[in-house]
Amino acid sequence: MAEETETRWRRRYAELLQELRIAQMGVQILFAFLLALPFSSAFGETNAFQRTLYIISFLSTAAAAVATIAPVAFHRALFRQGRGPELARFTHSMTNTGLLLLILAVIVAVLLITDFVLELPIALALTGLILLWLLLLWVLVPIGRSRTGSDSGTTG
Repeated sequence: MAEETETRWRRRYAELLQELRIAQMGVQILFAFLLALPFSSAFGETNAFQRTLYIISFLSTAAAAVATIAPVAFHRALFRQGRGPELARFTHSMTNTGLLLLILAVIVAVLLITDFVLELPIALALTGLILLWLLLLWVLVPIGRSRTGSDSGTTG
């Protein structure tokens, strides 16, 4: 029984690491864009509101990067101690935290860019649509699917 539990948490942890790799890539791409943005010539044309949006998005992305990379440090500290389930729980928690911070960073970055290019009411409307789309696909659909149980055609 203990061996079965060990196999199950290892499999779940491996699946979680795959998810984390995808999230990290998104965080890193947004972070790289935001790191370069202040050095572009057009950044000088931003107003105080847009610079505030930039700082919020930049700091949210930095925090998301820390959260999605934190499992590496935790893994280094715990893996050889036979504390796999604790490692998996921490990684799960940090992945969720990183995704929530990424939601904030993406939405604020969308508002920043659309406000720079368009009028504020249009920027707010488009950002609202993106927020709804993001919440639907990243939050509502997954929660809804988790409550209905697993599909009969899947394994796991």
